Amino acid sequence: MEVVKGPDSREEERISRLIKTYEKDLLRLCCVMLKDAAMAEDAVQETFIKAYRNLRAFRGDSSEKTWLIRIAINVCKDMRRTAWFRNIGRMVSMNDVELAQKQELDVSSALIGEIMRLPEKSKEVILLHYYEGLNQSEIAGILRVSSATVHRRLIKARALLKELLEGGNGLEAG
Repeated sequence: MEVVKGPDSREEERISRLIKTYEKDLLRLCCVMLKDAAMAEDAVQETFIKAYRNLRAFRGDSSEKTWLIRIAINVCKDMRRTAWFRNIGRMVSMNDVELAQKQELDVSSALIGEIMRLPEKSKEVILLHYYEGLNQSEIAGILRVSSATVHRRLIKARALLKELLEGGNGLEAG
């Protein structure tokens, strides 16, 4: 019979610090990806559970933020794959997607709405680059693609977004 060990106090302190530091960022990211505030909260909770379980395995090859974003994106993708999620319509309220930088960047509701209409790969790179402030190599690590792929996706996403904002459909190309 295996003895269950209690959590290490250093691990508890570390996960508490991670939650305090990154919870709001992850919640906004998950809310945009899932288009549902309640599911986003569940995704963030699952993200921190997975992070806690794998805290000792984290080697520090990337920043903690990058590591948590990668986990959150995977959790959101898993949630979107479920039959339950695919069969119900989801619309997120702009109130659920409060951007901390909204005043600084003067991001309009129209822009946020158009970003949410982008194809998934385009939306991911736009959110990670402009919203999370990550560079192309960090995004490449999170999405597990090359920096060149991230660069191409950003170019395509910007073009789609520009067309959508100018009144075109834009989504026919992607």
